[in-house]
Amino acid sequence: MENSTSLSRRSWLKNAAVIGASAVAAPSLIAKADSKASKAAPYSPPIRFAVSTYSYWHFEKVKYPIEKVIENASKLGFDGVEILHRQMESEEVSYMNKLKRLAFDAGLALPMLSIHQSFVQPDVERRNRDIAHTKRCIGLAVQLGIPCIRMNTGSWGTGRSAPDYYKTGKETPLPGYTDEDAIKWCIDGLGECLVDAEKAGVILAIENHWGLSSNIDYLERIYTALKDSPAMGLNLDTGNYVGDPYPQFERLVGVADIIQAKTYYGGGHYYDLELDYPRMGKIARDKGFKGYVSLEMEGKENPDIAVPKSLEVLRNAFNG
Repeated sequence: MENSTSLSRRSWLKNAAVIGASAVAAPSLIAKADSKASKAAPYSPPIRFAVSTYSYWHFEKVKYPIEKVIENASKLGFDGVEILHRQMESEEVSYMNKLKRLAFDAGLALPMLSIHQSFVQPDVERRNRDIAHTKRCIGLAVQLGIPCIRMNTGSWGTGRSAPDYYKTGKETPLPGYTDEDAIKWCIDGLGECLVDAEKAGVILAIENHWGLSSNIDYLERIYTALKDSPAMGLNLDTGNYVGDPYPQFERLVGVADIIQAKTYYGGGHYYDLELDYPRMGKIARDKGFKGYVSLEMEGKENPDIAVPKSLEVLRNAFNG
């Protein structure tokens, strides 16, 4: 009969042999696991969706309350709310703090403040007023906790009444001036605003918002001239392209910070446009876009019906 000491030694030797074999096999197992991991597709976070307050108010006489948009967005499952500056009831700190708290309590981000200005103005004093307006809005964005501001180039104001304006985007410069003058004014004006934006940590995202920026070449020139600033950004509006939107969208979406996505249920207020969102969503994913897609429902249908439908379309298109 073996004593307990012999049994203990034999058990120890057996366990040691098993451990040794495992140690020899471990590197190959780890190598196989690493190989599988390296072949796995990199993680791509889902695109997030915001809704513009403009979706519920198309510059009608009575403003649709931003508080109500925040409530709607939370119920519908949006991730954020884009605030249209002209829709704000006031610029009082107490009002802005209320909006910020409502969004926070609803679990919503406030990714962008959309403002209006124009640098396409020969009158230097008028340009300076819009520069001052933009700088004031940078302060509003900071108070609201909003990291990005939508910027416009502006327009000559000579073509909006043309029946084909929203198809061609063409405007005639004012007498004595050219588009080259306007491009320089935009670069200079934006450049001045970027000084304040950099200090505040706010991105100024220029948009293809008709006027001068309806020309994609002009838009890219202005963006490229200023892109070295950490506060310079780009916002692409899916509905504001002249001509075939898809190659133009593909051209710049890889460097875009945010996308505004238009829908036109019930017919558009200004124009109608059929957009292939599955195609746009694939382009955005292929180009590595990871920012917010912000819905601008610009149709005449009741937004309580059109906004949920729009969200479903965008989710299916951009997240596949």
